[in-house]
Amino acid sequence: MEHTKPNFFVRIVNYFKEVKSEMKKVVWPAFSKVRQNTIIVIIYVLIVGVVIWALDMLFTWGMSFFINR
Repeated sequence: MEHTKPNFFVRIVNYFKEVKSEMKKVVWPAFSKVRQNTIIVIIYVLIVGVVIWALDMLFTWGMSFFINR
């Protein structure tokens, strides 16, 4: 018995059938939850950005202090 792979197009059709089947199982979050999580992520990104900027300024000032000394 020889096992052969299905035709390329048959494999593509099967793939999309499986994708459709799996997408039916997905539980999508409510828009309010998505909005809340998005706002939280933006706030954290801004906080981390400010911390990195402050550290960069501190290290730049420290290096220029020692170089110009």
